[in-house]
Amino acid sequence: MDGPVDRGSDHVQSLARGLSVIRAFGAATPELTLSEVARATGLTRAAARRFLLTLVDLGYVRTDGRLFALSPRVLELGYAYLSGLSLPEVAEPHLARLVAEVRESASMAVLDGEDIVYVARVATTRIMRVSIDIGTRFPAHCTSMGRVLLAGLPAGELDAGLGRAGLRGFTARTVTTPSALRAELERVRSQGWAMVDQELEEGLRSVAVPVRDRSGRVVAAMNISSHASRTTVESVRSDLLPPLLAAAARVETDLHATGVTGTALSR
Repeated sequence: MDGPVDRGSDHVQSLARGLSVIRAFGAATPELTLSEVARATGLTRAAARRFLLTLVDLGYVRTDGRLFALSPRVLELGYAYLSGLSLPEVAEPHLARLVAEVRESASMAVLDGEDIVYVARVATTRIMRVSIDIGTRFPAHCTSMGRVLLAGLPAGELDAGLGRAGLRGFTARTVTTPSALRAELERVRSQGWAMVDQELEEGLRSVAVPVRDRSGRVVAAMNISSHASRTTVESVRSDLLPPLLAAAARVETDLHATGVTGTALSR
């Protein structure tokens, strides 16, 4: 059996033990007795009691005299880390989880004038002729993320943007008239997501959803892109859209906890 690990003279054992008491609580163990905390942490009952009562005094644990449970104040311990994250840093683990689930590439972009700019991406295989990196730009009008972002603009900003935009056609399917684009944006606004079928590049299908901050403002978009040889329009809607919506909801939960806004994009 291995002996105790020598952590050096700078290791504060009491702090480590106090954190172990906090970690004893979880989804399966939201409430614990003193004996259960002692057993879970390997502490004596006396030591576990001191740590628990100290945490109660500090407001991180509550008790009814027999059972102990974490209080919402314990969230402060993670907030300092979370509040330092940028939007891409918040999104990347969720994009990675999404890609592992659907086995297609996923990205996040923001709106910059008439273009979208990629701020986070997790790719599987390359499906476009052009390489997509952080900072890659595409016209908003013919991309799924662009349409989500345009649909989220206030009416005045959208009118000004469409007035400046040249709706260039990239394939025979590209929407190139303002009236058709407005109708599509109204559909996106109503249904809460956008699908683009081979409008930016032949063979490329993508579906996108908005990411909103705590005020409800659309600050980014997330998408899944796939090659038309692997997916149909129907399978994109049935198989890719639901996990994408779930991933965006998880990103929003983290954004709301951190307070990250559209101005904190890529520190």
